Amino acid sequence: MNKKNQDQHLPSLPSKEQVLEALEQHSELRTKRDLTRYFAIKGDLRSPFKKLIRTLEDDGLLARKGKTMRRAKELPRVTVLDIFSDCDPDALVAHPANWLENEGKPPLVRIEVKRNDRTIPGPGDRILARIFKETGQRDSYSAHAMKILVKPRRGQIGIVRLDANGARLIPIDRKQKEMRIGPHDLNNAKDGDLVEVQTSPKGRLMIPSAKVTAIVGNPMSEGAVSLIALHNLEIPYRFPADVLKAADTAKPATAAGREDWRDINFVTIDPASAKDHDDAVFAKRDTDDKNRGGYIVYVAIADVAAYVTPGSALDKEAYLRGNSVYFPDRVVPMLPERISNDLCSLREREDRPALALRMVIDKFGNKTSHSFHRVMMRIAVGLSYTEAQAAFDGYPENKAAAFTDDVLTPLWNAYKAMAKARDKRGPLDLDLPERKIVLNKDGHVDRVFVPERREANRLIEEFMVGANVCAAETLEQKKTPLIYRVHDQPGPEKLLALKEFLGSLDVKFATSAAIKPAHFNQILHKAKDTDKSIQVSEMVLRSQAQAEYNPVNYGHFGLNLARYAHFTSPIRRYADLIVHRALITALGLGKDGLASTDPETLAQVAQHISGTERRAMAAERQTTDRLIAHYLSDSVGANFPGKISGVTKSGLFVQLDETGADGFIPASTLGRDYFHHIEEQQAMIGERTGERFRLGDNVRVKLVESAPMAGSMRFEMISEGERVTPIKRGRGSSRQTSKNPRKGNFNKGKRGRR
Repeated sequence: MNKKNQDQHLPSLPSKEQVLEALEQHSELRTKRDLTRYFAIKGDLRSPFKKLIRTLEDDGLLARKGKTMRRAKELPRVTVLDIFSDCDPDALVAHPANWLENEGKPPLVRIEVKRNDRTIPGPGDRILARIFKETGQRDSYSAHAMKILVKPRRGQIGIVRLDANGARLIPIDRKQKEMRIGPHDLNNAKDGDLVEVQTSPKGRLMIPSAKVTAIVGNPMSEGAVSLIALHNLEIPYRFPADVLKAADTAKPATAAGREDWRDINFVTIDPASAKDHDDAVFAKRDTDDKNRGGYIVYVAIADVAAYVTPGSALDKEAYLRGNSVYFPDRVVPMLPERISNDLCSLREREDRPALALRMVIDKFGNKTSHSFHRVMMRIAVGLSYTEAQAAFDGYPENKAAAFTDDVLTPLWNAYKAMAKARDKRGPLDLDLPERKIVLNKDGHVDRVFVPERREANRLIEEFMVGANVCAAETLEQKKTPLIYRVHDQPGPEKLLALKEFLGSLDVKFATSAAIKPAHFNQILHKAKDTDKSIQVSEMVLRSQAQAEYNPVNYGHFGLNLARYAHFTSPIRRYADLIVHRALITALGLGKDGLASTDPETLAQVAQHISGTERRAMAAERQTTDRLIAHYLSDSVGANFPGKISGVTKSGLFVQLDETGADGFIPASTLGRDYFHHIEEQQAMIGERTGERFRLGDNVRVKLVESAPMAGSMRFEMISEGERVTPIKRGRGSSRQTSKNPRKGNFNKGKRGRR
């Protein structure tokens, strides 16, 4: 072997670059001993050379397996990266997603985000990225995100069941099989615990075996089926110590620099079970002769920005969560209780800081002017929706009676005026029932019901919509960047699918580039009192785009508004907190407004919180499915009425009338006929008999199987379908379904949010 320093009398310590070049150019250099000989390291140089090698390993530049060394793998020009979930949103750092242990320590990659980038990643995201080497730094990288990828779950999870032979793991995912857990691999897990495991094949037959790596909790003993969804979707539900400390040590905001609005008789109207109250309302007749019959409406929103400042521990955690998540058995709040349920909760007869709106409307409900104020206010009375509705109906009870004439009656009259403007504006009138689950003290389903939609609910909704519009208008006027709540109009493909489906019902629907909510409302109104109502409503819902957050405004189609921003719920939505800060900065209401870097990162924030919103929706839906499946697990074999809620080429989804539970009917079990999927009719039609099952049809089904942990159910069709012209093979756009039953392999469909 050649010695680099053999002609020198005084050997010297090589640089990092020289060591890496030697490994790259000389394949025979494999061990530290080889490198020592190559560089003629002797005497006092041995110790510093050893430290140099260790530093190269720690920096991820040198990979070691046993005694063998090699230069660490370089990143390809395009690769998959995982961004650290706890890194600063303004300084994103990632590591390669598929880095092997024998490749050494993974290199850190700095993520560059430019203002006009289409893909804006955030902490915790997995991305496909284009890699660049840092100028003048051999093994330092930066990257630009090309696409945000679906990140796989951290580890398989399941329920531990102890038995005579040790223990077994019952996976949450029905696609995965049960596995054995060795006695020494339980890691203190007990029967019924929800655990995360690593799997590996063992024995001659290489049968998969599980080893417990973490105990997530016990869903039954804790009454928290939501634990499964929280862990599966990686939703943070425990606050770090520094965040709790920041909340616990926060001092109540003072009246300094605020207007005193404590003489205004604000009222909160919320669900009876609400623990945090972040919005309050008041209205009075406008005494201005120029606005006869008009009203002055006040909306006060908890001043969360006074406690959650940019860059603080509370702010970073709120950003990470994005929003609160609501389950039947728990709430996972965006902010600690000290903030959400105490300092920022608008309680009766307690002084609270607020960001408030004063809005003047005419007798037709049209806004003539508005202004925002930072105030100290006090709630005169807190009511539930039921109590408020009783007062509006002329039957005030208990504490509502004292406030009926001076507070509730003007509030009701102002709402009726605003309702006129709403009806004239014509938002999408798609009011589908939303079921609520009530649990008993053991955490199991006690009942499922559809709460009554009262005018008191609509009153609060209308006042909040008005406030959100005012927030967007003010920030636009001040030329302040903001995050809009946007909802795009339906795309041409969805409109065509809706037109074809409505045509199969003999309902005409003309599509055009200038589609408006009124076009859908006409269809919904015509079908309202017919047997086609459910089918039409479901397909109109499916034709709609998904609402999201975006710093670029393209309007809110569903509300038929040109500009709209979420302002009214900063306790539970990070988007609203950003809008509050923007208003504080734009109107000079304090020093706790937008940070200097916020305008450049709004696209990243918007994309992140849109993702956390979808994550919360999925978690809520999964938990509801599991609770209902458990509730009905004792009713296997029973018959239930329901409606067909989804049609695919593999089968039908049916939603039960009483509980709202969804289950699947494989196409192969529909009967002895061969069924085709007719997409334009959203139907399955028999080839010989012409028997048709269509979206929205009332049917009766038998519960065949219920899997509580997976949240899925399988039904068997009992009803006969409507007879129509049989479908021949290869006709039109029909799609053939598999005739082979797929026993034990069923999954719940995803129907989207209403």
